[in-house]
Amino acid sequence: MALLSKLSGIFIFLSFLLTIYAYFFNNNLLIISGLFAWISLLILFSGLKSKKIIIILFILSFFAFVFSYFNDYKIDFIKVFTVNQYLLTLLIAVGFLRLIASPKKEKISELPKGKKSFIKTYISVHLFGSVINLSSLILVADKMYKKAPLSATQIVLLTRAFASDAFWSPFFVAFAAAITYAPKLNTFIILLNGIILALLAFFITYYEVLKNKKFNLDEFNGYPLSFESLYLPFLLALLVLFTNHFHPEIKVIVLISSYSVLMTLLILPVKKGVKDSFKKFNLHIIDELPRMKGELSLFLVAGMFGISISSILIGMNLNLPFEVFDWQIASILLLIFIIFAFVGIHPIITIAIIGDFLSGVNHTLLAVTFLMAWSITVSTSPFSGLNLTIVARYNFEAKEIFKLNIFYAAKMYLISIFCLFILSNYLKL
Repeated sequence: MALLSKLSGIFIFLSFLLTIYAYFFNNNLLIISGLFAWISLLILFSGLKSKKIIIILFILSFFAFVFSYFNDYKIDFIKVFTVNQYLLTLLIAVGFLRLIASPKKEKISELPKGKKSFIKTYISVHLFGSVINLSSLILVADKMYKKAPLSATQIVLLTRAFASDAFWSPFFVAFAAAITYAPKLNTFIILLNGIILALLAFFITYYEVLKNKKFNLDEFNGYPLSFESLYLPFLLALLVLFTNHFHPEIKVIVLISSYSVLMTLLILPVKKGVKDSFKKFNLHIIDELPRMKGELSLFLVAGMFGISISSILIGMNLNLPFEVFDWQIASILLLIFIIFAFVGIHPIITIAIIGDFLSGVNHTLLAVTFLMAWSITVSTSPFSGLNLTIVARYNFEAKEIFKLNIFYAAKMYLISIFCLFILSNYLKL
């Protein structure tokens, strides 16, 4: 079984390499890269902790395709197996950044306390999380948990600081999903809107813990990370923006994926030496890549399910239930996303279902809605990967996380509606 797991890691890496090669040189090879990902899923399927949702989506997809076939609805089988391929490519590539971007685990006998500690820790989790994703949260939370069980204030900080990355970070899976299903988006507007929302999320959170006595901010134990490694995300962002300026035709998601692995290959030998870097890179492929089996399975099967449903919707020639996709419709769609996430339906599933169906609307407004939905639900939904990790790893109840963040989610929803209103008017929708 261990050998098969290692083999799946190699297949996942080959899927990544072929996706990049197919994009630049021969797009016909994209289906092969998709098949490598699906083979990896088949190998890793028995080790999945939660198979129920995957099996349900697969069965529903099968019946949807059968229905489409007997009704002569067009089915794009290439898209069935590759619709989320670039999203997976980003997920794979960003994983390699952990080899060079993880901040040092400093030895601190006493954790810093108080307001400054809260602010510094929040910024640490947010900025490092924007690049190395969940690893940053686990690094900080582990340090806190060694001293004492996580407090309500610490949970609020960890969940919101990390989740608000989804508003803007191009290295986040949410951004990849937005680009996949709304490729004509305006990147500058997306980033500006997302950064504003992330700042507002911080101010709301800080005001709450400052004014509410139950949080007792003066006694807050934080763990600010060293900012030595911040040059890496900034360098990566500069490379992506610079290249995008001169070659806007290249997908941003492809640029991020390519530069992430290239930077790892260039910087890792400098930091660890050629021999050790080769070992670490190889170990990441055969050991770490198979561990993304949960995300791999969800994105592949959700993509298939989305195409199966959109095949029926398009085949039935259904018209959109609105004439113009403006802030009002986007607000309703955002609320639907949030409700679905609260009952256990991952945002990627909802995005996959409606992505193709809404391909004719303004992609910038649609992408912003996707990112808002992802961020708001990740921090609050008991079923989100973030909260499931906290529950399993730090013995904290899911319902308590929900209680701590539900009113925050409501506030961010109202703020999001206002942002959608401004953006809709700016785009003249």
